[in-house]
Amino acid sequence: MGFDATAPGPAAAAPACTHCGEPTARAEAQRVLDADGAPYCCDGCLAAAQWIREADLGDYYRLRTATAGRVGEDLPDLSVWDREDLLREHAHAIAGGRRITLLTDGMRCAACAWLIQKALAREPGVREVTANAVTGRLRIDWDPARTPLSAVLHRLAALGYRPYLATGDARERARTAERNRWLLRLGIAGIGMFQAMMMAEALYLDFNNTMPAATRDFFRWLTFLLSTPVVFYSGWPFLSGMWRELRARHVGMDTLIATSTLLAYFASVFETIRGGQHVWYDAAVMFVFLLLAARMLEQRARNVASAQVDALARARPAFATRETADGGRESVPLAELRVGDVACVAAGEPVPADGMLLDGPAWLEESLLTGEPGAVRRDPGDTVYAGTVNREAPARVRVTCTGPQTRLSQLTRLVEEAQAHRPRLARLADRIGSRFVVGLLCVAALVYLGWRVHDPSRAFEVTLALLVISCPCALSLAVPTALAAAHGALARLGVLATRADALDTLAKATDLVFDKTGTLSDECPVLATVEAVEGFDPDAALAIAAALERDAGHPFAAAFAHADTGLAVADMRTVPGNGVEGTVQGRHWRLGQAAFAGGDVDDGAIWLGDGRRPVARFVLRETLRPDAADAVRDLRALGLRLHLCSGDAAGPVQAAADALDIADVHARQRPEDKLAVVRGLQAQGRIVAMVGDGLNDAPVLAGADVSLAMDRGAALAQRAADLVMTGPTLLRIPAAVRLARRSRRIIRQNFAWALGYNILAVPLAAAGVVTPLIAAIGMAGSSLAVTLNALRLARRTS
Repeated sequence: MGFDATAPGPAAAAPACTHCGEPTARAEAQRVLDADGAPYCCDGCLAAAQWIREADLGDYYRLRTATAGRVGEDLPDLSVWDREDLLREHAHAIAGGRRITLLTDGMRCAACAWLIQKALAREPGVREVTANAVTGRLRIDWDPARTPLSAVLHRLAALGYRPYLATGDARERARTAERNRWLLRLGIAGIGMFQAMMMAEALYLDFNNTMPAATRDFFRWLTFLLSTPVVFYSGWPFLSGMWRELRARHVGMDTLIATSTLLAYFASVFETIRGGQHVWYDAAVMFVFLLLAARMLEQRARNVASAQVDALARARPAFATRETADGGRESVPLAELRVGDVACVAAGEPVPADGMLLDGPAWLEESLLTGEPGAVRRDPGDTVYAGTVNREAPARVRVTCTGPQTRLSQLTRLVEEAQAHRPRLARLADRIGSRFVVGLLCVAALVYLGWRVHDPSRAFEVTLALLVISCPCALSLAVPTALAAAHGALARLGVLATRADALDTLAKATDLVFDKTGTLSDECPVLATVEAVEGFDPDAALAIAAALERDAGHPFAAAFAHADTGLAVADMRTVPGNGVEGTVQGRHWRLGQAAFAGGDVDDGAIWLGDGRRPVARFVLRETLRPDAADAVRDLRALGLRLHLCSGDAAGPVQAAADALDIADVHARQRPEDKLAVVRGLQAQGRIVAMVGDGLNDAPVLAGADVSLAMDRGAALAQRAADLVMTGPTLLRIPAAVRLARRSRRIIRQNFAWALGYNILAVPLAAAGVVTPLIAAIGMAGSSLAVTLNALRLARRTS
């Protein structure tokens, strides 16, 4: 169904722009009109529509199912696309020119892709254009000697489609090429299998052996020709896998698959040449086809798990707009941004680096980093992160962090590390599969000898059926496929695993220990009161406290940030469980608990002193996170025993516990005290999960059986944790527990199916009940069953 941007709406509504569908100001609607009277929101959209009609591409408006992007009156400066350093990294040479792959967020339907291809193909020097409306990718082949890339992209932008570099393009190209090779192999195997089955059926239906020998041999030679490319091209991944396993002196699944396939193939060739009674081409080609299908499903599960890495890679822009000393602007590659630079971020563009927002308010789409849908309001002075998308209005950001230190880069590394892990369950499955193969080869030799004595004519056929039906593919796929799907689902929930066995341990957890400040409570406590002691200046005390907290990494540091006057701090040191100390303006200060600062009454406030006597008292006001009560309720419903263990005073800790109905409460806990609480639970046979965010939580996060760090917690805490949450909501914790338990259940189901299948199949094959063809169907069906069962984990859970 077509899209009519000029359809009438309510009387009070402004007419929609004919090109982009955006509402127009009523004054503009009277001014920006086409010759046919159609309204436009700006001169840019009008110029785009006029060019489309003049180029005889007006069918675009009739065929499209979604509007184009808004053009705007000021097109972006695209000269940066002609920089040789950028082209050298993102474009590659082809015959007659160069090729580059771009992203555009305005391409929303097939008509958009058609318009882009037709319009850019008319530009001088453009050799070929391919646009994909599904992925938003655009591939351009052009001759730089005839036209610069910026001229081609200027036409693209003039139509309302802003170009972006596909920074994950190398990974995407490699994956696409690999997928295409596997599809080609699967297609050849499928065609060969069906044709071979047709030939085999004619031979099978010759019940009374009335077919002339010449006709029989003709069918066999045809089947040989059909089977050869299937075995040696489609089956190459298994043949090369066998070679790698043999070189490593390791017998695995690929060895058994390749051995069975080659045995069936070469035995059939031998029987074809000598005119024997049986051939098994059909079993060999079906074996390859069905196993390729199972292997591709396994790859799909792994691709789902790696989708988060690709999304994070694409979120990183390749260049940024930097403000110059004279107030002008220049486009620079992202690598040239430095701390202290001011980056200008247009509406709809991603933030190039971590930094502090200078203009505001701004609305930022942070879903890629936090998993939270919708734009989030950020005010001047707030921290913004690379990869978040600026909505509505241009913004300026003072860069505080670039390159691998940005939050986006850190998350990317966490996801990649999670995917590279080999959990204990996966290693166990590999060992079982390897020993199973060795045992099966011994059993196959005994079965062959036994049948040579009992019925020599069936010895090879029975042994082949045994090797095929008992191939431990299902056993080898049971764990890695399920774990790949589970880690992909976990990343979509906004939780990243940084340890190999985190998911399995989380599924078995019986107790969960919460920290309070920054975990159950809001991460930005508010400074409620400042009380000076013995006539000390309150403003001076606040400035000293802000200076000490500036780089302390405490959860309550944000409460003092507004009072930071830039005082220098020397010899700063964090004292876990007590506070922070350092020298300010030549005097040594301590900020933290009353006893640490020099007081004698632990009232839950933060005190400033020199260690002998206090000079000021700060009272912070904290609020529980809005979703804390729901998260605690869900965790309790999952059967977990909950504990609250905090370094704060007894009063605020007990108040939080009462609000959340947590019975086991521990206040004024130093890091070693928290660790002792966890060790005590572990001594009772409990499996303990710990949730925290502060520097003080690092020892207990490392000491717990499994641990989760909050999204904006201290870097040390995140390195010590087994799982890191990418967003602030606590509801991700019960969701992760549910997913972990579900993945453990599915892995057990897969193990049970794989083992049960082999226990049933091996005796049947050894007894001669199963033919090689039925064996191939049964084995591949078993592999498909465990793979499809594992893929159930890829469904989004909450």
